[in-house]
Amino acid sequence: MIEIWPAIDLIDNKSVRLTEGDYGTKEEMQRTPQEAIAFYAQFEQVKRIHIVDLMGALNQKPEETPFIEQLLQQSALPVEIGGGIRSEETIQHYFEKGASYVIVGTKGLQDLPWLAEMTAKYPGKIYLGLDAKGELVAVNGWTETGRQTIYDVVEATNPMALGGIIYTDISKDGKMAGPNFELTGKLVELSTHPITASGGVRNIEDIKKLEALGVAAAIVGKAANTDAFWEGLA
Repeated sequence: MIEIWPAIDLIDNKSVRLTEGDYGTKEEMQRTPQEAIAFYAQFEQVKRIHIVDLMGALNQKPEETPFIEQLLQQSALPVEIGGGIRSEETIQHYFEKGASYVIVGTKGLQDLPWLAEMTAKYPGKIYLGLDAKGELVAVNGWTETGRQTIYDVVEATNPMALGGIIYTDISKDGKMAGPNFELTGKLVELSTHPITASGGVRNIEDIKKLEALGVAAAIVGKAANTDAFWEGLA
């Protein structure tokens, strides 16, 4: 089965979920980030924890770093960090504190030469967060879209030493209505890198369908906070 990476999205040291990236929809999760890490570690399908600094993404600089450092010390599983990562200094800092991978979004999408340089320095350790509304790429905490398409990005990054691409269809995120299977499948075909699906994953059926498309991993957010999701995997 494809890997499952549960998401812990942080605002003010709390685990929250947003719907379609709208910060006004913030909903606090039942488990604290510390409880969530311990809970997810018991499932063999979980190979990695996905932690996002949501205010960091919005404010274009890390906001939850001290708390994330605590979580890194607690987790027995590899952890990837995203949100507001826009400099090599930040990348290096997270690696030094125990992160196994980092995710760059806006900076990497807007400065492809920088992304190429970072992936050359840290091969296989940097993932590109490819967040989109339809086929158009969104940046700055999903608040802006430009003319760049997801296909433009895949073509430009194919030669780079990325660990993979994390694709999120913003219209699906937090809605528990299923991922965008069509576009996810297209990215699998076009990219030389492993594709991770994020946004809308509900249940084992969605996981199986993504696996059939050749998706390497699925990031599960809201559904991972329900017992029904994990019972379905048993």
